[in-house]
Amino acid sequence: MTGFTVALLVVVAVAGLLRWRRPTWYWLTFGVTFAVLRVLVRYTSAMEACGLTVPPPRWRLAIARMAGRPAPESRAPHILRLRPTRTGLVLRLGLRPGQDAFDVAASCDRLRHSFAMYGVTSREIRSGVVELRMTGYDVLARVQMPAKLDRVPMHVPVALREDGAVHYRDYRACPHALTIGATKSGKSVYQRNLVAELAAENVALVGIDCKQGVELFPLARRFSALADNPDTAAELLDALVTHMEGVYQLIRADQRITADIPDAEIAADIWDLPDRLRPTPIVLLVDEVAELALFATKEEEKRRDRIITALARLAQLGRAAGIYLEICGQRFGSELGKGITMLRAQLTARTAHRVNDETSANMAFGDIAPDAVLAAISIPTDTPGLAVTGDSTGGWARIRTPHTSMRQAVNACNRHAHRTPNLPGLAAFRPELPPTVSLVKIPAQAEAPASV
Repeated sequence: MTGFTVALLVVVAVAGLLRWRRPTWYWLTFGVTFAVLRVLVRYTSAMEACGLTVPPPRWRLAIARMAGRPAPESRAPHILRLRPTRTGLVLRLGLRPGQDAFDVAASCDRLRHSFAMYGVTSREIRSGVVELRMTGYDVLARVQMPAKLDRVPMHVPVALREDGAVHYRDYRACPHALTIGATKSGKSVYQRNLVAELAAENVALVGIDCKQGVELFPLARRFSALADNPDTAAELLDALVTHMEGVYQLIRADQRITADIPDAEIAADIWDLPDRLRPTPIVLLVDEVAELALFATKEEEKRRDRIITALARLAQLGRAAGIYLEICGQRFGSELGKGITMLRAQLTARTAHRVNDETSANMAFGDIAPDAVLAAISIPTDTPGLAVTGDSTGGWARIRTPHTSMRQAVNACNRHAHRTPNLPGLAAFRPELPPTVSLVKIPAQAEAPASV
């Protein structure tokens, strides 16, 4: 056996081992080269088989007839750019006259088989330009967030999308969000990861956890206010409504609507105020919202109406005051009583983990992205953290949150505890924290009692 054969066998063995144990390394070392060659060699035939070609223009047919040459072939979209990434390829196409971006999106599954890729998704960049994001392996099987993330205020990374891109929670674009999921679906890990990312932001965290605080109270050092029962939650929400009204008075006092100031500088929300006057934005996290809506007695019904009314007011009016809602629960439908559907209509961003019935998925996506309902109910039980996300634009995608243990989230909150703002209106709900005790070894002489 020659040295070349031995080296080839070693390379094949290493490639097989990397593909099995480290798919990212395999893709960066071997897979990306093979994938680029497959795309370039099969491109024209694949586009023709998928019906993504157009006939040649008439002037070319006329020239071919006059010259006695064969008729030119149909034309596929021309490749504008082919860029490798850490998870796959990005192929940007320029559409021919008469082609539509919807035709390319409808052919994504056939293109996936033609190019032997794991997944292909399509999105329109601008008129006549479509981008295909192709993944070379299952990026959601073992979530690894990129080392470089786009970190800007109120724009935090929370998960990885199925096309290899990072899924961000953008509070400026989608102020309020709804997250649903059955037990052991990964909903708590999603919320935990969100808190860990928000801990590094200049933002006030306010939590309502009616499970006696078992989910949010370990993270209390980063929270400005916490409630662990419906009675305290009702008072906390009333205090937030009062805080919101105070912020609006601040905006009115510094709105700058005099005639000598351009219209673009007139303040309409907290982000138009100067830094010295801008109040701290607040993110309200509600865990198991159904516990706030259920009641058994007349007194509890009055409390429930008070809570839902306050949440609806915050959802409708809170954005300009810098108050953002994160509502979590297993179900969120009309069976929770009046006002629930009105509240749900204000929650733009929707995330659904594994659900136990189609009705639960319809609660999240039935009114904004019906195609995502089937994807939500088909999430297997052995992939906790896998979810479907969408918004009011009708687009949706599969995402998966990196596993964040409670200890990791607690460490992140403790590390950024100095960022916790003190809000006077919510001071009564500030969690009582045990003092941090440094363990100092006592000398042996001091441990022995003094002799009489």
